[in-house]
Amino acid sequence: MYTKDWIAKWAVYSPAKVALKELDTGRTLTYAELNHEANHLAAELTQRQGIRKGDRVMVIAEYSLEYVALFVAAQKTGFILVPVNYRLAVTEIDYLVGNCQPRLLLYEEQFQEKALQLSRLPEIEQVWPLQRLNDLCHEALEQYSELGFDAQEIAEDDPIFILYTSGTTGFPKGALYTHKMLLWNSLNTTMSLALTPADSTIVCTPPFHTGGWNVLLTPLLHRGGTVGFVKKFQPDRLLQLLAQERTDLFMGVPTMLKMMMDSPEFATADLSALRYIIVGGEALPLTVIQAWHWRGIKIRQGFGLTEVGPNLFSLHQDDAEQKIGSIGRPNFYVDIKLIDEEGQEVAPGEVGELCLRGPNVMPGYWNDPEATAKALLNGWFRTGDLLRADAEGYLYVMDRIKNMYISGGENVYPAEIERFLLTFPGVSEAAVIGVPDEKWGEVGKAFIVTKGIEVSAEAVQSYCCANLARFKVPKYVELVAELPKSDTGKINKKVLKASV
Repeated sequence: MYTKDWIAKWAVYSPAKVALKELDTGRTLTYAELNHEANHLAAELTQRQGIRKGDRVMVIAEYSLEYVALFVAAQKTGFILVPVNYRLAVTEIDYLVGNCQPRLLLYEEQFQEKALQLSRLPEIEQVWPLQRLNDLCHEALEQYSELGFDAQEIAEDDPIFILYTSGTTGFPKGALYTHKMLLWNSLNTTMSLALTPADSTIVCTPPFHTGGWNVLLTPLLHRGGTVGFVKKFQPDRLLQLLAQERTDLFMGVPTMLKMMMDSPEFATADLSALRYIIVGGEALPLTVIQAWHWRGIKIRQGFGLTEVGPNLFSLHQDDAEQKIGSIGRPNFYVDIKLIDEEGQEVAPGEVGELCLRGPNVMPGYWNDPEATAKALLNGWFRTGDLLRADAEGYLYVMDRIKNMYISGGENVYPAEIERFLLTFPGVSEAAVIGVPDEKWGEVGKAFIVTKGIEVSAEAVQSYCCANLARFKVPKYVELVAELPKSDTGKINKKVLKASV
């Protein structure tokens, strides 16, 4: 059986190599120091605090060196880490507490008021400020003596995370992310991106999403690389840090890349060490790709989701322009098929629901057998994403099933229209939703953000009429100053629909 304790291995192979950097504070940890801190935490939690394999440890905090050391302790002992979105309301976090029933809750000082307002707080056996975790890690390095802890036999399907995702019922679902998924996601990522121990990245995505942990952080720790953190995304400063740190890879969402492109630092920052940028969430407009190409930086489009991967598809940087809008082809250890409503595979070029199979598929949702049964069918995970493959096998996301609307009996995929709207001069962002219509059942409404050029709703509609099938043309076009965004920078269509 493969080892789950990656950091213990690197503490032997490369003890003095810097594993983690807090770029806001300048603090660092080598692999030997990270392993020592994690061993100390493992001993404290298991021997003194009674935390056992399978117990849930909930965290309301931003990234820190100690937070990652806690993750490494989870690899060693088998407790389950539950990262919480610190932007949620108290009642929303209360639901998560009731759902996963943590033995221990850790909260960062800036979120203390929110944590202590939880109505379910008395149900949690132990509640710590994050500073207590920090003190334990500091103590480990000061004394450099290790408390012993009982090594646990950790099975590959034991969870290391519960990662909560939005639920169609209105309640979040806790995806079980296992030690096996962690390994195979790293192998897929290493093969796709050609990661080496010499590689480094900067993480500015939050720890309560799979992208924060599993796009580059855990694969690079598995590979023996270096991971830097910043708590806030600031485009000017991030460009400066990429140059200063000689960073090899960076992952961001389209909003980040657009903001960096608009920064005064963009034209002059020394990005010569940057091998490429990985983009996920949505397709990048051609103008943004070309702007980064002008700077000599290649773009790798990716695609994934919490319950599988997340590193599932990759569009090679050489195909970024000629296959714009594509998520590329499946990574090495990923099986896919596209199916129709009857569960039959569709023909090439036809739209079907993406189903995934492989060692990086979750075993299910925490305490939710009904949702698990709906999502997993004979070993295949049904994503709810509608895709099509072109003649060369490149995949294109048409839309989410729940975003698709039907106009006059025709299926309309907003993502397809949004990509087209971005080709209109002056349109920098676009979102399309279905709205009720007496004649057609539903029609499209487009929300558009413009930049640099004066744009009229009438001109946009005329452009659509000249280039799209009539049923795809949005009946309504509204110019807005900005589009609502989720925590990861994706356009929040729930907010748009609520505004109609």
